[in-house]
Amino acid sequence: MGRRYFGTDGIRGRANKFPMTPEIAMRVGMAAGLSFQRGKHRHRVVLGKDTRLSGYMIENAMVAGFCAAGMDVFLLGPIPTPAVAMLVSSLRADIGVMISASHNPYHDNGIKLFGPDGYKLSDEIEARIEAMLDQEVDIKLADTDALGRAKRVDGVHDRYIEFAKRTMPRSMSLSGLRVVIDCANGAGYKVAPAALWELGADVVAINTEPNGFNINLDCGSTHPEALAKKVHEVRADIGIALDGDADRLIIVDENGTVVDGDQLIALIAEMWQRDGRLAGGGVVTTIMSNLGLERFIGGLGLQLHRTQVGDRYVVEQMRSSGINVGGEQSGHIVLSDFSTTGDGLVSALQVLACVKRLDRPVSEVCSKFEAVPQLLKNVRFSGGKPLEHAEVKAAIEEAMSRLGSSGRLVIRPSGTEPLIRVMAEGDDRRLVENVVDELVGVISHLPTAA
Repeated sequence: MGRRYFGTDGIRGRANKFPMTPEIAMRVGMAAGLSFQRGKHRHRVVLGKDTRLSGYMIENAMVAGFCAAGMDVFLLGPIPTPAVAMLVSSLRADIGVMISASHNPYHDNGIKLFGPDGYKLSDEIEARIEAMLDQEVDIKLADTDALGRAKRVDGVHDRYIEFAKRTMPRSMSLSGLRVVIDCANGAGYKVAPAALWELGADVVAINTEPNGFNINLDCGSTHPEALAKKVHEVRADIGIALDGDADRLIIVDENGTVVDGDQLIALIAEMWQRDGRLAGGGVVTTIMSNLGLERFIGGLGLQLHRTQVGDRYVVEQMRSSGINVGGEQSGHIVLSDFSTTGDGLVSALQVLACVKRLDRPVSEVCSKFEAVPQLLKNVRFSGGKPLEHAEVKAAIEEAMSRLGSSGRLVIRPSGTEPLIRVMAEGDDRRLVENVVDELVGVISHLPTAA
């Protein structure tokens, strides 16, 4: 059965429209609060957000819901998603919430939920919470004298900065490196530049003036052009771009060339294997990662495990396989020695540690394999299920036959936007382009395409 509220990364949508309305946010607070009450102790939730204007509305609605369920709420303010995951454990909370739509524009927002162990919720728990959203939960709410309280928590930025710094070798300094950090006018706008500076880097910070509307606007990990320009302008050694909630990153080398998550996973996996730190005999990525990464990992004598798109599926596979390095091509890097979710700043520090150790330009350090030609295009649709049309199914079958064993085809609906993503890769660039263009053309002419 399809889910009405939850997607691949919590609940997400246009702010003040279904499902991101104050009423639903309050009901999520009630349902999640009731779901995570165990025992007679005072129950706690930590609640963070990014810098979107609608964060105020969603935050207050969720506070009302949690307090009605009898939970005390610790308000963190604007802070990265991985900081929320870390603080769930640090503050002995029963649940964590991040209000963010990640890399989406300001007019969207979302709700990400973490369990008491700091991990994102499983499909089963999300389904249980979702089932409660359309039920009358009033009879289960707290008595008048058992309502929750809400309070702001001071010093959370400092806690996260210290946590991030401790992931670096204690004796290592970033002195001598000029780093441009693009904070996407998002949740990392204070902590990321501060952490890099405290570690000794010469920091040039851009997009650190959020106003509620400019999060991810022509900046951050999805728009690295401004970062590349700044790296060239100030002759920096490296550029780092975070997204709106700072759980992913993209790197730009000293020449302005963009380095994606696949290359970063390859770099960290190789270095950790060399140091004897790599666990589980492989890495975990998604179906979107480049075939070149798979070949590189195989050349190291390691196995590459693929999951469906979504960093929580990567984490689930990592936990079941005992693997400590995983991530997505988009820049979600999960290093389970340090964190329970993707962490843009911590991943960037691991890359910088490799650069310092190898004492070579970033363009050399972060170029681990030659990517197989890969093309991704999106088709927007207004409703229905485009992939169930017989015409589309026939086109997919023909495309897979043309690519053969030397290529891959991935067609999937986005879990966060009304898009169909069409991706193909293979050694023949022209064939890949033809396959994608033809499939996009078929899907675009369906009645559901917008």
